This record gives sequence, structure tokens and C-alpha cells, in this order.
Amino acid sequence: MIKTTHAGPHLRILAVCWEGGGNVPPTLAAVRALAGRGHDVRLIADDTMSAEAIEAGARFLPWKRAPNRPDRSSESCFLRDWENADPLTCFQRACERIFVGPAQSYAEDILDALATEPADILLGSDLLFGSMLAGEVAKIPTALLASNISLWPLPGHPPFGPGFQPARSAADRARDAEACAMAEQGWDVFLPRLNAARAHFGLAPLAHVPEQRLSAGRHLLATSSRFDFPAERLPDPVRYVGPLLEMPGWARERWTIPPARGMRPLVLVSFSTTNQGQADVLQRVIAGVAGEPVEMVVTLGKALEGLRLQAPANVTILPNAAHDDILIQARAVVTHGGHGTIMRALHYGVPLVVLPMGRDQNDNAARVDYHGAGLRLDPSAPPRMVGEAVRRVLSEPGFAERATALGRAIAAEGPGPARLVAEIEDFVLKSSQSALSIT
Repeated sequence: MIKTTHAGPHLRILAVCWEGGGNVPPTLAAVRALAGRGHDVRLIADDTMSAEAIEAGARFLPWKRAPNRPDRSSESCFLRDWENADPLTCFQRACERIFVGPAQSYAEDILDALATEPADILLGSDLLFGSMLAGEVAKIPTALLASNISLWPLPGHPPFGPGFQPARSAADRARDAEACAMAEQGWDVFLPRLNAARAHFGLAPLAHVPEQRLSAGRHLLATSSRFDFPAERLPDPVRYVGPLLEMPGWARERWTIPPARGMRPLVLVSFSTTNQGQADVLQRVIAGVAGEPVEMVVTLGKALEGLRLQAPANVTILPNAAHDDILIQARAVVTHGGHGTIMRALHYGVPLVVLPMGRDQNDNAARVDYHGAGLRLDPSAPPRMVGEAVRRVLSEPGFAERATALGRAIAAEGPGPARLVAEIEDFVLKSSQSALSIT
């Protein structure tokens, strides 16, 4: 057991992250909030995050044994979504290369950091099973941060992945049960690897991979309960803390619409900060919306900034733009459905057209559709259908009204960073009290 101490209100926190694109800003927002509260925060993560972590107030530690990306280029990406459009293959690759396969390496790096300096809490990742494993080995209070909706189905929710709406019939419930069983089988392909890592640390084997998450005492969801589907109840460890919106460190380009072109509706097009093979989708979106009487701004992100796209006169392509400046003026957003992009759009009351391409995007799109805050299209939709969808969200006031109402409801829950800090502090306090009662 690695000894941990809690000295007064100032906590020593070891946070972890991996370079997965959309999960990075929420982690940095958490680091910034905790450090701003006066806590001592170390972040162990890929080298890509070093400068941003330090700027946010953390002391940075790089992964040594575990996978570590030196930059955000497509060449250094471990997941390489664009090489295979099949969601199952993408999931298996992510499990093999990041989530479960290197669990022992991630755990060893985390345990080294804890041995060098004790901590009061480990803030792990809901996708890094090595962080869960390290917390169990070290016997340290462990909270898992989910950068968006829950990876694990909540009571009354459909399973993560396919983008289902909540079940309304016996057939829907059978569908959900079948999908859950298939998901568990998918995870359990990697059970021998996880149990081998557990055996290395002297822990008993698990029957299923998802059981590893039960070793953590808190699961913090960096999304809004108002955005999510209604839950019958929340399992005791699960807490909504609200969106953790942090502008990526590379998004520094500022843009305002030229006055001569400001009379037409502005449409923001944003398809991820990582390469998911979205060049073809982006080109079809441009072709579909370019024929509409709008101004369009397309932001690319770090991994796509060299992408060459054909753009007519009413389209501006920006490599590394800050979305807030654009969303203040935008009337619609066309996106792949990343959680951060959707939360920012709703914050400004901007309706969406979502073409999900994988990861959490199907499920985010399902929630936008559920709340009537936009439209969902298949990513293979032809330009004509994209143009029609954009025309609808611009011309039918209900979409903007519902997006504005949902954005206000999310804001009314309170700021995510402050809620996360409160949950962390409460969790450590209760863990300390529990430990004292046992002794």
C-alpha cells in the first residue's frame, strides 16, 4: 500500500489523461479549477499536454512506460480511426492500444508517481483501465473523470455506442439488452490482458473487464443531467458535474464576420480536433451548405490544419480558430457531434445539424435529437440532404428556441469547474472520515 496523507484543506492530487482529442480540454479545465482552488495538482499525461498542463497550474509528468504521443499529428495517433470506418474495429483498436491493453504500463507509471510523492486522491480516467487499476493497488481514493456522457449505461438509459433513444417498448428493451451483452463481450476480449496485469500486482482476477471501474469511489460525468437522457436513478458513485469547457491551447485564431457579409446567417462547421477521416464529409457539407444564402466558417483543428478543401466565396476555412467568437454570431452549427462542440453551441443557443462519425458522437447526436435542439444525419448524407437540414434549423424557429432553452437549463445547474472541485473535496473528506472510522 502506498501511504497517502490529507493535510488540511489543501489536497495533493494526481490527475491522469491520455491524448484523445476531445477528452483533453475537460481534463485541463479540471486541473485549472483544482489548482485555482489552491490544491497541489500533478498531471501525468502525454507530452502533447505538457505546456497546457503547466499553464493550467499543474506540475507535469510524462508517461514513461505507457503510450505517449509526442505531438498531435495524425502520424503519432495510436487510434487511427480513419483507417477503418467499422465502429467495432475502431473500438477493439482503442482497447488494445490505450484503454485496456497497456493497463499494466499505465498503472506502473502512476504508482511510480505516487511512490515519489504521496497524494490524497487519484483523478483517473473513465477510459484508462490502468488508472483504475493503480488506484486499487495503491488503496488511494480514486475518482474517474468522464469527459462527456457515461460510458456505462445508467438505469433507464440505452447502452453507449449505437446512439439509441431511450427504450419505450419491450422490443426496445430487448434491443438494449442485446447491445449491452455484445458490448460486454467486446470488452471481455481483453479480459486476459487485464487479469494478467492484476495478477502482476497480486490482485484477484475479474469475471468481466467493466468490473474494474467498481474499484473507484466516484464517477464524475463532465456533462449536464439536463442534456442527458432522464435517469431512473443514479448509482451511488455517479455524479454529474456539468460541462468542463476549456479552449484548446492551439485554438488562438480570432475571427469576426466582415461587415459587408454580415447580413446573411452565419453557419459554423466543425468536425473534430482529431483525424477521423472526415475530409469527404467536410467536402460534402461545404457543397451542401454553399448553395444556401449563408456565410459559412469551417474550422479544422490541429490534426486537420493542412487539409485542402474546395471552398466557394461564401466559405471561410480557418485552421485553428476559437469557437466562442464565431458562436456569438452563428445561427447554426454543423458538426460530427463531439461533446465539447455541442455544449458550446448550446451555451450560445445555437441549433445543430449532427453527422456522427464514431466514438461518443452517435450518443451525443441522439440527445440533441431527443431535445429537439437540432437534426441528426448519417455521415454519408449527400450534399442536398445537408443543405436541406441546415435550411430547416435556420428557418424553423423551434430549433433555436429549444437549443436556447436547453442551454439555459444547463447553465442553471451551475458552473462545471466549481461543481467538480466541490465533488473532489467532498469525496476526499468522506474517504478520510471512513478511514478513521475503520481504524
